[in-house]
Amino acid sequence: MTIQLTDDPPNAETPLADLGGETVPRERFYVRCNFAVPRVDVATWRLELAGAFDRTRSWSLAELRTLPRAHRTITLECAGNGRTLMTPAPSGTPWGLGAVGFARFGGVRLADVLAASGLRTDAVDLVFTGADRGTVEPEGSVPYEFNLGIPTATSDGPMLAWTMGGETLSPEHGSPLRLVVPGHYGMRSVKWLTRITATDRPFDGHFPRRYRYRGEHGLLDGTPVGPMRVRSLIAQPADGDRLPRGQIAVRGSAWSGHGPITSVEVQAGGTWMPAVLGRPADDAAPVTWALGWTPPASGTHTLAVRATDAAGHRQPESSIWNEGGYGNNVVHRIGVTVG
Repeated sequence: MTIQLTDDPPNAETPLADLGGETVPRERFYVRCNFAVPRVDVATWRLELAGAFDRTRSWSLAELRTLPRAHRTITLECAGNGRTLMTPAPSGTPWGLGAVGFARFGGVRLADVLAASGLRTDAVDLVFTGADRGTVEPEGSVPYEFNLGIPTATSDGPMLAWTMGGETLSPEHGSPLRLVVPGHYGMRSVKWLTRITATDRPFDGHFPRRYRYRGEHGLLDGTPVGPMRVRSLIAQPADGDRLPRGQIAVRGSAWSGHGPITSVEVQAGGTWMPAVLGRPADDAAPVTWALGWTPPASGTHTLAVRATDAAGHRQPESSIWNEGGYGNNVVHRIGVTVG
């Protein structure tokens, strides 16, 4: 089961022990909700397309299923993952490191739906609206909405998905249809999708204004939160474990929204050692890694892991603070006792 953080709206973490493989079981995949889970009547549900399209139309699930199918293993991570590791911890959902999951999503390419709907050349932004709604300041009652630029939307990556792990989406994961945007933090992957609006100007709604880096040293204030920063996690052993003497299997996963993972290193006793990387199932999937470590002596030891991606980004040794608690990809450290 997931680790429940809040009940209303529901927010829950994936146990770190489940983040050492290519996918996470659906019942242990993290849950992120800004508002209460909406009730959607699948029988009458339609996806409305409006704005800068050649024609206004709506799609049923049966009509979407007539398009070419797409299946991808994708890493989804909340932008606030690791928020509680910042000092001081910013306000917001108190995420540890389990606001992330890996799943095989099935559906259709967003680009195919846009092409079949006649997206016009004067469109500059797409606004995705979910069925969930709540009260925010200062606007009042609003639906959850997020935008996606046309170049990203029409690329090969984004999907409209109705299955997860080979099963129909569950209510907390966005049934009957959700957007999935590989490589980007999860706030763009709108759940319970009901409408796509093509606009001729950039969208300036509540949530795109909220998800911005503010107060982070070395970064322009107001920079939009976008691609996932490089991160790696230790799934085994767990923090606080007591371990026998002898070789110990250390394993976990790594990912980045800026390109493939090129190296993962594990530190034990001050020395960084290269881990063996697995082969990812997809370019949006996590990379598994493993290392055999023999402790030099009994006692307490600290293990750490850091990853580097193809763009040259490496995880920082300490947290880089910002007001929203976004993008904290600090090196993961655990303590274990041997003997």
